[in-house]
Parts: sequence; structure tokens; C-alpha cells
Amino acid sequence: MLELDQLIMKFTVSTSGLTKQLQLAAGALTSNPVMPVLEDFLFELKGNTLNIASSNLEVSIRTSIEVSGSKNGKIAVPGKTILDVLKSLPEQPLTFEINLETRGIELLSASGKYKLVGENSADFPEIETPSEADDKIEISSEFLKKGIDKSSFAASNDEMRQNMRGINLNIDFNQITFATTDAQKLVRYRFLDITSNVATSLLLTKKSMQLLSSILPKDGKVAIHFNKSKVFFIYDNILFTTRLVDAKFPDYNAVIPVDNSNILTINRDEILSTLKRMTIFANKSTSQIVMSLNEGSLTMNAQDFDFNNEATEQLSCSYEGESLNIGLSAKNLIEMLSVLDSESVQFQFNSSNKPVLLVPTDQKKGEDLLMLIVTNS
Repeated sequence: MLELDQLIMKFTVSTSGLTKQLQLAAGALTSNPVMPVLEDFLFELKGNTLNIASSNLEVSIRTSIEVSGSKNGKIAVPGKTILDVLKSLPEQPLTFEINLETRGIELLSASGKYKLVGENSADFPEIETPSEADDKIEISSEFLKKGIDKSSFAASNDEMRQNMRGINLNIDFNQITFATTDAQKLVRYRFLDITSNVATSLLLTKKSMQLLSSILPKDGKVAIHFNKSKVFFIYDNILFTTRLVDAKFPDYNAVIPVDNSNILTINRDEILSTLKRMTIFANKSTSQIVMSLNEGSLTMNAQDFDFNNEATEQLSCSYEGESLNIGLSAKNLIEMLSVLDSESVQFQFNSSNKPVLLVPTDQKKGEDLLMLIVTNS
């Protein structure tokens, strides 16, 4: 029979340091899961390194922190409880003593002792790591975060359209493209001069990518490893793993009109604030506004015949092209304009019944952001 001290997993760690790592991993915790252990963090002590993992079966996050360890071991620790305790403690060394046989956990701080019970680490799902056979590219954290943040809003929420419910990551040797669509709007965001030896298309869930964006650093490099079923994002001490969506993303390039010779250039904040006012008077189900375009002028009109509501505004702009009347969804336009950064934006029109293109007038070198919105008939 083993001596008691051989069953004790023990380490001392900074309270703030551990809290930071747990908060990074907390996005993959699950409330009311099919497996109770998915509410837990997996703690694995190896020497002076504590590996921390969480999983909801679709996404897993693994991080690590340096500690002062004396006995190795693994245990599943209740996620919400340990986070609540740590966030309530001031910065100080905190010692964990864990009985691997009974799964009893004791936390020793400068002023007190706290006890809780963990779960069997063997019940925790395996945290996969990339293999040498997986393909790999590298991208800046800034580009990855931009691609997610400026495209995810356009992904569909329709459960019947699984191929539109995610972000399509298209890797084409020297460029990477983020694309999303819900059939009414489309975002295509290209980053050029990316080094890659492969060409492929990956479809990732919107939820997993928004979670990744929330924990990405502002700068640095992210290595992306991928195979036929999973994608691994690796940076700093983080391994973020997610499943691929088993569906084919639509051929969006086919719907982007060419020869868009009618060009409207306008201040982004001005048209955005006008649209927000227009929606008050627009039909609540369609949110339709009509843009009336003539040389050097733009008039916007919204009507709701059910309540006899109507609003009209004229805006300062630059417009070159033929006279057009175009019906568009104000709600979709507001979403698109809200994620742009440039002071002014350009609308490109082919005709009154073709989709409209929206691009920022100022784009950084190596970036190409294009948005598309379908006209209302």
C-alpha cells in the first residue's frame, strides 16, 4: 500500500497568475453538461509545470503556468468554485494539496484553508495535440483576430444551413481569406503575403472562433495546424482545439458582381447615424430603406405603411454614376458599417437589382476587406 504522502499532489502558485490562466481556459467550460466532468478544469502537475485544460467536446483549451511543485498528478477541479475562490483572494502564494485517492482538495492561503472535492481525471476527455502529419501555417495574431471580428457577424444562425453557420478559412498558398454569409450579406476579408505550402478550405463554427478571438493576444504569431477533422491554434502557452464543420461552404465568388461603375463615397459615421434613425420608421419585419442616388446626392427614405410612419433624409456625399433607387435592409447595413474602422466608406453599385458592394476607403497594405448586401426587391 502506498504511503499517504505518495498520494498527495502538491504545488504552490501565485493567485493572480493562476486566475489569469483559468480565465483563459474558462470559455470551454460547460454548464449543465451531459458529462459532469465538463464543468471542471483538468489540472496536471509535471514537475514545476501545471497544465490546465477545459473542454466542451467541440472546443478544448489547454494552457500552463509555472508553479513550485513537489508531487505530480492529475485531477479534475470544479471550475466555477475554484474561479470564484481565486477571484475573491488578494494576490499571494496559494498552496494546493490534493489527495489523489479521495480526490479531496485543500487550498491553503495566508489567512485560511478551503476544502472541496474534485472528480476523476480519467473521465476527462483526451486533449488532442497536432501530429507531424498535420498541415501548418503561421499568421499574425492581429490578422487572425481582425478576420474573425470583422466577419463573424455575417454568419448565418439558421440551423438548416450548416454550411453557412461558420467562418470559412480559405488558405491559398500566399493568402488567407475569411468568409461568412447568411445569403443576405457576405463578408470576404483577405490577408496577402501569408507563407504557406498548402491550399485548403476550413469551415469553423462562429461560436468557437469568437471564443478564440476573445483570448488572442494583440500581437505575436499563431501557428495553425489542421487535418480533416480538427484545427489547432497554438500561441504562447495556449493550445486551442476545435472541430471542423462537416459541410461545404458556398461558392461566394460567383455572387460578387463585377463592373460596379456607380460609386458612392460617404462618411461612415454620418450614414450609420442616419440608418439608425431610419430603422425607427422602417417596416419592422423587413427593415427596408430606399437609397435614391443622383449625381452628387443621396436621399434615404423609410416607410412603414402599417403605422403610417415615414422618414426622409438627404446626406452629403460624393456619387458618380447613373440615377438609381435601391432598397436595402437597414439592419444589415448597420451591422456591416459598425465593424468598419475607416472614416469614409464606398458603396459600389452595378444596377438596382444586383447586390451592392461596401468597402472601407482606407485599407492597410496586405489587407482586402469587401462586404456585400443583397438588394430588396
